[in-house]
Amino acid sequence: MKVARFIDAGRPRVGIVDTAAGRIHPLDKKLSNVIGLIRLTTGGFTYGGSDGSGIPLDTVKLLAPIIPERNIFCIGKNYHAHAKEFSVSGFEAGAVKGQETDEYPAIFSKPPSTVVGPDDIVELHPQATSTVDYEAELAFVIGRPGRNISEADARKHVWGYTIINDVTARDRQKNHKQWLAGKGLDTFCPMGPWIVTADEVDAENLDITCHVNGELRQQANTRDLIFKIPQLVAAISAGLTLQAGDVIATGTPAGVGIGFNPPRFLTAGDRVEISISGIGTISNSFG
Repeated sequence: MKVARFIDAGRPRVGIVDTAAGRIHPLDKKLSNVIGLIRLTTGGFTYGGSDGSGIPLDTVKLLAPIIPERNIFCIGKNYHAHAKEFSVSGFEAGAVKGQETDEYPAIFSKPPSTVVGPDDIVELHPQATSTVDYEAELAFVIGRPGRNISEADARKHVWGYTIINDVTARDRQKNHKQWLAGKGLDTFCPMGPWIVTADEVDAENLDITCHVNGELRQQANTRDLIFKIPQLVAAISAGLTLQAGDVIATGTPAGVGIGFNPPRFLTAGDRVEISISGIGTISNSFG
């Protein structure tokens, strides 16, 4: 199922999307965030359909499908080609030639205030940065809470999958020698267009593309991830309880702005479109 948040009569609601019919079927009016639905459906989600015809999808404003209750967990340098382009870009603080990849996943976070939805404007924050970059990523949402989760059990804790753009201020990422300062600016995490439940997604074989103003910049498949989803769940949950509704972004492939010579950073009016097979497309303008 594709589960989305949308505006209905000025209020956020949750609904089931039927992309073939181009309609969204609202769920209980009391549900305004998908976290509530996840808690009601831990261990699986079954939707019996709707007696009504739903609402035309193209007439509603989609929101970010979930607003996490705490920071989004993110993974850096999780595709070999991107790890290499980052290490030679001059923007990775402490980069060591020949050591582009790490023995353990690089884990950082983005606060909930970064989250915006499809077609929302991403702020360029010219007072804070002049080097805004894009990063297309598959993200997954935790359904079943747990701590010290084994790789073998990891998929039992994944409720669904969505798309994020891990927008980054590269100068702040480099200058502060850690990643929150460059990743955590307001609106720096477009997410959507919906969450596809885990039973419908083969997360090990998804095509990812990113276009900037119609130009293809990133193209990869999730089978190229260095650290796979079970490894990420095990690493992050070691001594830390993952909660229902936690969002984990898996990393971006090569082709980001710092991978070009000279770098190609985003400017006002640019539009970034990210697509992942089996999930959908999210597009945002920058300004």
